[in-house]
Amino acid sequence: MEWVEKLNQSMNYIEEHLADNIDYEQLGRVACCSSYHFQRMFTYMAGITLAEYIRRRRMSLAAVDLQGGNEKIVDIAEKYGYHSPTAFNRAFQSFHGIAPSCVKNEGVSLKSFSPIVFNIAVKGASEINYRIEKKDTFRIVGVSRSLYQEIEQNFTVVPDMWQNAVTDGTIQRLAELMNASPMGLLGVSICNDAEQWKYFIAVSSTRATEEFEEYTIPSSTWAIFSGPGTNQSVQELERRIITEWLPGSGYEYADAPDIEVYLNPDPQNAQYEVWIPVVKRQE
Repeated sequence: MEWVEKLNQSMNYIEEHLADNIDYEQLGRVACCSSYHFQRMFTYMAGITLAEYIRRRRMSLAAVDLQGGNEKIVDIAEKYGYHSPTAFNRAFQSFHGIAPSCVKNEGVSLKSFSPIVFNIAVKGASEINYRIEKKDTFRIVGVSRSLYQEIEQNFTVVPDMWQNAVTDGTIQRLAELMNASPMGLLGVSICNDAEQWKYFIAVSSTRATEEFEEYTIPSSTWAIFSGPGTNQSVQELERRIITEWLPGSGYEYADAPDIEVYLNPDPQNAQYEVWIPVVKRQE
């Protein structure tokens, strides 16, 4: 199907640019989504982050180059985007288990990481309940932090935000401002290619506040999925949305934030919704 073809076209783009700059925004354009949504889709489908995949492919090719030619290590490091020989040595040894200088030694063991090719496998998985809703613009208020363009760098940013919001009373103060739909504590990822990426812990509110930052969520169509459980189960639901629901849904990502709505904020017994912005896929 076309959705999978676009993902594989993006893999071709990566292969063509392993020895130069890989533009994450261009990858998103190839796949008809933002670079953030592309990285999320890739991570859930491939089981590793996009940045880690690119590192593994580059280290695999670097070993071939070191074995088969007379290029200097520093030149190969530069070829694959490592301006520091120390950083290249560290990355190479982390992947292969040996230093680049040992590659030509007889009997050394190296790793090869092949390019990924995506396909859709039909599974007998459990059903996923969802609804499609069109929502007008709504205002959120809360606290935010800037996010990195490579999503793996944000894996500690967001959990730290939630921990701080709990301990410093932010959650309670936000709850007092909540007065509009969606009624719940919100985790909002604002990650389009036109503005600085941000993550908000927020509520939907029409009340005035000088303490918190505000942002207007654009009018959008949302695929809304609900579930219970721990914070880890939210991640599992998001994985299933991308790997099981999205490919055959007739929808693709729209240019709007992702939203997690925590109806019950208990992290061990949460009731939540995952809001994915969608648009009908063009035939």
